[in-house]
Amino acid sequence: MHQYFFIKTYGCQMNEYDSEKLNDLLEFNGFKASNNFEDSDIAILNTCHIREKASEKLYSDLGRLSIFKENKKKIGKNMQIIVTGCVAQAEGDEIIKRNKNVDYILGPQNFHKLPGVLKNKKTQKVHSEFSYKQKFDSLVPSAKKNVSKLVTIQEGCDKFCSFCVVPYTRGAEFSRPVEQIFAEIKHLSNNGAKEVTLLGQNVSSYNSEIFEDGVKKKVSLGYLCSIITKINGLKRIRYLTSHPNDIDQNLINEHKENSKMMPFLHLPVQAGSNKILKNMNRKHTREFYLRLIKKIKENVADMAFSSDFIVGYPEETDSDFQETLDLIEKVKFASSYSFKYSARPGTPASIKKIQVSEEVSNKRLEKIQAVLNQYQTQFNLSFLNKTVEVLFSGVGRKNNQFVGRTPHLQPVHVTSNLNIIGKLLKVKLLRLTAFSFHGKLVE
Repeated sequence: MHQYFFIKTYGCQMNEYDSEKLNDLLEFNGFKASNNFEDSDIAILNTCHIREKASEKLYSDLGRLSIFKENKKKIGKNMQIIVTGCVAQAEGDEIIKRNKNVDYILGPQNFHKLPGVLKNKKTQKVHSEFSYKQKFDSLVPSAKKNVSKLVTIQEGCDKFCSFCVVPYTRGAEFSRPVEQIFAEIKHLSNNGAKEVTLLGQNVSSYNSEIFEDGVKKKVSLGYLCSIITKINGLKRIRYLTSHPNDIDQNLINEHKENSKMMPFLHLPVQAGSNKILKNMNRKHTREFYLRLIKKIKENVADMAFSSDFIVGYPEETDSDFQETLDLIEKVKFASSYSFKYSARPGTPASIKKIQVSEEVSNKRLEKIQAVLNQYQTQFNLSFLNKTVEVLFSGVGRKNNQFVGRTPHLQPVHVTSNLNIIGKLLKVKLLRLTAFSFHGKLVE
């Protein structure tokens, strides 16, 4: 008799990739996926630790699942609760202590062990080793067919920004072998994928090797993109998340010369004040960041940028915040994410004496979001009545409606009597709503 599982995913795209791979691995080992916790024997929470709210959400969900598990027990049914991901890595023993109904804890480099853990009930409860190689070697080919797919190529981070838990929860930087990445993307392409997004906590620091003509060559992100470009059927290449210090000329040249490289770069800056950047241990200045943006645009004229911003960082003054607004004005980001600073236990920033008040942080967040939204709207309005290539990946809510994305990642809705999923088609953009464009097919 099959055991059914359900995975709830919190946080970033890397967690989405991990959840999909865990799903494939469990199905490969004879388990069956269900559509909700109610119909499952195994409840899996794949967690994120970047912000405080994500951790709070986990404990709230565990409380509800525990009641559900107890009620199942009363009618003679068993449910196992598994916590995976970054909170599992950071707070494994604490989770077990706070909730006795949790059966197993597996950090992000250990989810590949879950089929064995479920079959061998006598195993330890907490698994938190940094076993990257074993994890990626254990993955099975993806069963799901999608037009756009995520592929992790790099994990961990050596940057140690003072606000960030990633080096502690995902470990040191590890780059997957080129051959393994190529094989995975080739399989995805054979199954209908037209676009891949290469993932890494610090994807632009990708660093591997390959033998060509008997010679060992270093492979950076730019070179890797040139290698996977050769895969037939693959039309678009994206990647995230990048650190400004790792964007080299080879990567810029690849964007310049390779039409499959999308002209949209997520390049987090976090703050526009040199004092705050130094406090964050970002290892770059605002001037460096602005010069890099200028250099990229000189090479790739249609490149657009998105970014991440943290407001209310310890010791951030009104003057520091104004410098961030000034940087935004200079770059005019196409889209961005902004957050209030959230102290993560164990990070250097969490023990800073001068913390910014909640009231001031809220006002700054409101202000920065208004400015970022203004530039995003300006960027989108500049595309009205233009014809762009759109890769269609799904259906809309209305009859005969299809949804796709432009090279700059903007969502587009069109109507068509034919199924256009997987097609790369020219679309005239006629109308802009809060969340997407509406257009008509040109061909």
